[in-house]
Amino acid sequence: MEVPEGLQHRIESWENLSRWERSEVGRDLRRLGMSYGEIRALIEVKKSTLATWCRDVELTEEQAKAIRERTGSRAGIPVDTQWRRRLEIDAIRERARNESEVLLDDPLWVAGVVLYWAEGAKTRNHLELANSDPRALRLFMAWIRRYVGRDAVFAVQLFLHSDNDEPAAKRFWMEELGVEAKAFYKTFIKPDGTGHRINRLERGVARLRVRAAADHWNRVMEWVDCLCTEFDL
Repeated sequence: MEVPEGLQHRIESWENLSRWERSEVGRDLRRLGMSYGEIRALIEVKKSTLATWCRDVELTEEQAKAIRERTGSRAGIPVDTQWRRRLEIDAIRERARNESEVLLDDPLWVAGVVLYWAEGAKTRNHLELANSDPRALRLFMAWIRRYVGRDAVFAVQLFLHSDNDEPAAKRFWMEELGVEAKAFYKTFIKPDGTGHRINRLERGVARLRVRAAADHWNRVMEWVDCLCTEFDL
């Protein structure tokens, strides 16, 4: 494969390049559609290092096909191992869209979707909500059990300041949320001097997480999208 003149000059100056400049040479060669083996024939670099440099450089279908034809190998060509999961997620989201058509007239369902949209975790596969108001968390629990999974299991983590009474805070949240001590993760204690808050919450903030919720998270996020679509938000 022909290498552009400017890139060839950088290859010839390899010994004088900084580490960042070397990584850019490797990435530029990958963008040309070269296999890792072809790149390593031109520059002195470990395969693991090259793979790290090029992990976000995606080959086109034409480039991947050309590598197979040139080398007879799939080495250095990313293998899609997630296609089955993507199909599962597509099916989950389609069912969620169908559910939303029926549930849009249910005020409790709408309230829960809005609550999660505003306060819930958007990190993939983590169905959780944090709040200092136990009423909001009780609403979240009731909503989850009614619409997501009747047998949902919750875990709780507290976020406290160093001068909070942790045992008292745990007792408070156990009573307010109706959970047992074994439901609690290790409490996060915010060290002194890391914030400017004057009015500290006596009982801290509690975060409720639904265990084993990867499928549920996709379902709930589709509900949020459907609600936004319905009200043209």
